[in-house]
Amino acid sequence: MFVPLFWETVEFLYILEKTAVITPFFKNFTNNKVQQINFMMLTHCHELFKPVSIMILVNLALAFVNLLMKKVLNEGTDYMSIITYRQAISFIFMAPIAFIYERKHKVEVRIIFLLFLSALLGVTVPQNLFLLGLEYTSATFSCAFLNMVPVFTFIMAVPFGIEKVNVQSKGGKAKVMGTFVCIGGALLLVLYKGMPLIKPQSQYIADKVTSVPSTAKLETWIIGSIILTVSCLLWSSWFIIQAKISKKYPCQYSCTAILSLFAAIQSAILTLIIKRNNASWILKGKLEIISIIYAGLVGSGLCYVAMSWCVKQSGPVFTAAFTPLIQIFVAILDFSVLKEEIYLGSVAGSALVIAGMYILLWGKSKEQGQDVQKDTQTNQDVERQ
Repeated sequence: MFVPLFWETVEFLYILEKTAVITPFFKNFTNNKVQQINFMMLTHCHELFKPVSIMILVNLALAFVNLLMKKVLNEGTDYMSIITYRQAISFIFMAPIAFIYERKHKVEVRIIFLLFLSALLGVTVPQNLFLLGLEYTSATFSCAFLNMVPVFTFIMAVPFGIEKVNVQSKGGKAKVMGTFVCIGGALLLVLYKGMPLIKPQSQYIADKVTSVPSTAKLETWIIGSIILTVSCLLWSSWFIIQAKISKKYPCQYSCTAILSLFAAIQSAILTLIIKRNNASWILKGKLEIISIIYAGLVGSGLCYVAMSWCVKQSGPVFTAAFTPLIQIFVAILDFSVLKEEIYLGSVAGSALVIAGMYILLWGKSKEQGQDVQKDTQTNQDVERQ
């Protein structure tokens, strides 16, 4: 009860301060430097809390999408047609919302080109590759590769000047350290299986756990691993491109609608070129229809709107840092819903991933807090002059 009340109070003060309603009172009452910094840090906490909450919900929703997609692929549905349907549903859902709320904003040709590139490198190719890798492996194993997305994004953001790293500051050191801890957790998830922590509850699970993969099975998992790595590398580029788009065209609904339209067209053309059989477009049952509708509305629609907003608010590295949560949510759902076994390697790797993500976010928050203090000091110096 206290936490919602606290954040409502912070939000109220934040809005008042932003709208200049409380500004005269703030200047007169908080002439003390420490009081001003504390107030600014309080509003900063409010700004950080929203993106954190949203990204946790986004990755939980994406975990459900990945589990449903694995189930659909096991039923024999073609992965390329899934992408086309998914993006088409997302466009149909997002286009009216974008028209209602953002029709007054004009789209430049440069933004359209960036959205086309974002659709190609961030949706069409990586999602096709990810579903192909998912078909070769498993849901938990595939999602483990998503842990590399924050690392790839961080590496890409630095040379483009989107993310600045001061290795001499505590925040900069924490960001670098958190990135490498995430890498360690991801490698542990993939390379170390370990002993089962909970024994199987049925003979079916026991047979599944004790079965040893054949050489052919091992080869398919290696191929799947390579495909998944390329997919995550391309998806990381989406965060960088989106950061560029959000500065020039901060309209999340329109961006998602146009992105989905381009991705649907690209995926349809790609499917028609590679899959010449019309049977690949046929959905075989209710599960496929429900899963694809959910993936389109939530996975490609609402989740991309939320991620675009977080990229605009907190940057691409901050947004990508939450991607490892997908693997953790999938592992939990695998065990609770699909009755999959949980191993020591999964738990240890997930713990490292969470620790690395926390360290990276702490470093990001530390740097933003230092920026707030600098801005406050600058404003005080200007007022004195």
